[in-house]
Amino acid sequence: MLLAEYSVDGLYRYGVPTEVTSRYAISLQDAQGRLLAGTTIPTQQTVKNLLPWAHPTNEYAMPVSPVGSTLVVRGQAYRASLGVIGSGLFWLVSALSVMTAWMLIANWRHTRRRVQAQQALMSETTFRRAMENSMLTGMRAMDLQGRITYVNAAFCQMTGWAESDLVGRTAPFPYWPENDRDQLHSLLGEELSGKTTPGGIQVRVKRRDNTLFDARLYVSPLIDAVGKQTGWMTSMTDITEPNRVREQLSASHERFTTVLEALDASISVAPLGSDELLFANKLYRQWFGTQTGGHLQLVAQAGVPSSPTNDESTDSVDSFAGLPTNALPDTETESAEIFIAELNKWLEVRTRYLSWVDGRLAQMVIATDISSRRLAEEQASSQTERAQTASRLITMGEMASSVAHELNQPLTAINNYCNGMVSRIKAQQITEEDLLGALEKTAKQAQRAGQIIHRIRSFVKRSEPNRTPSEVVLMVSEAVELAEIELRRFNVRLNHYVAARLPLLMVDPILIEQVLINLLRNAAESIDMALRQTSQRIVELRVVPKVIEDKQVVEFAVQDTGNGLAPEVMARLYEAFYSTKADGMGIGLSLCRSIVESHLGRMSAENLYNGDDVSGCRFSFWIPVSEVPPSLARHQRPSNLNSGH
Repeated sequence: MLLAEYSVDGLYRYGVPTEVTSRYAISLQDAQGRLLAGTTIPTQQTVKNLLPWAHPTNEYAMPVSPVGSTLVVRGQAYRASLGVIGSGLFWLVSALSVMTAWMLIANWRHTRRRVQAQQALMSETTFRRAMENSMLTGMRAMDLQGRITYVNAAFCQMTGWAESDLVGRTAPFPYWPENDRDQLHSLLGEELSGKTTPGGIQVRVKRRDNTLFDARLYVSPLIDAVGKQTGWMTSMTDITEPNRVREQLSASHERFTTVLEALDASISVAPLGSDELLFANKLYRQWFGTQTGGHLQLVAQAGVPSSPTNDESTDSVDSFAGLPTNALPDTETESAEIFIAELNKWLEVRTRYLSWVDGRLAQMVIATDISSRRLAEEQASSQTERAQTASRLITMGEMASSVAHELNQPLTAINNYCNGMVSRIKAQQITEEDLLGALEKTAKQAQRAGQIIHRIRSFVKRSEPNRTPSEVVLMVSEAVELAEIELRRFNVRLNHYVAARLPLLMVDPILIEQVLINLLRNAAESIDMALRQTSQRIVELRVVPKVIEDKQVVEFAVQDTGNGLAPEVMARLYEAFYSTKADGMGIGLSLCRSIVESHLGRMSAENLYNGDDVSGCRFSFWIPVSEVPPSLARHQRPSNLNSGH
């Protein structure tokens, strides 16, 4: 037998390769599992008992040949970790990692909030500083002992002193005027004791250049963040310009009141729907006293509504609440002339709605004494009426020879017819038919003479001016009938044209006829003085509708073929008592223009030219067309003159 003894350590050290021992725990054990040599790790059972959650390791065992089962080689794979769940170090690292991440995130969020807060604080500080620097009101802060702790830029700009010159100073302050220091010391004591005036106090402040300005100070307690008073805050406003404006307004108001008091018109203002009298000048108080009765009496007699009319169904504003402010300037002034028996005066009353200083809607009434004007107007009207009548009488006097000649023809014819009938009746040489024909001719001549006398009597008859709806054709026919008597004396032919369907005119027909006759006679005299040939002795009368100054009018134009008007005559054409005739009185054209203008019309004259030579003159006037009530239009006489030449 051969017996060989091996060292187990040597067998392990030299028999197991290094690369195997680095990956596996190799051990040599006996049959009972005792370690003989090598490295061992806990068995699977031991690991399972200690760490039930741990994963089992890979393990291999086999006997060593040819020794037998008494020597076993065991190999166990090294565990890199006990598993995620079973590794305490893993959980510790994980927890530390989470805490680190949370702290980083929290630190980042805190840093961001801090940066945002710093930016907001800087923005707020910058905004407040900019606001303080841009304020026009001076701000000054003092502690409870009266020491200046803060001034803003406006305060420094007002006083002219720098912030370093003012902060920390106590009374007397450098911006106090020397003459006002006692008063300002007293005011400062009241300020520090809390006796402040809500409306502020007015003081004088001295600038650094020793100029003074007026300022108003408002004082309020300075409270800190915990609600404790730490001093006093004062705001200062420069009121030099407002004081100057206020003084000017006061002086202007005094002058305005003086003017209103000295006016020769009564002025009163009263709110709508109230018996309060807001304003009354001296003349109103003399006439009606200090009550609103006179104001209401003037409004009532003038026929002006005491409140503006409005449609309350479409406007929610009450009629006494006031008109819209922007509508007041568009409200036209209403006027009327009334007689006050208590004063025995004629007054011209003008009213207007206005917005009073307190926002209420008021009515202003201005009453002017026009008694003397009314008397003068009545006298002027009477004189004008007499002048018109005198002018017509003068015209008929100048036409006397022509009228006598015109009447002589029908009267001579009547005489001849009568003598002839008498002779033939005596000789019994007339039949009944011849007698009847002669009587009819005699009646016609008598009617003709009667019409001439009737026209003359109507023309020269003195009557009150009476404007009625008148037909243009009828006025022209009656004027032409009288004017043709004079035109035949001057051997002048009249051509007249009257447009068809002319509207009625609200005029005094006698006065318009007087103007036409005067113009036609002047035209005939101008032609006679120019010594025109018979073919050129023509007067044209045209009556046509026109639109002048955006108004519908009827124009009357008389055109002659005379020598026209010289420049010096044209300049004085309508001057009273100026005439180019040796025996003229100079009231014809002046009176004609007055008549036309009294009917709201205009009169004009112009020369007509044939090349460089004056070929005649044209006088024209127009009368505006006004609406005629149908009840008056139905009673007009039918015209008996056809349009045409």
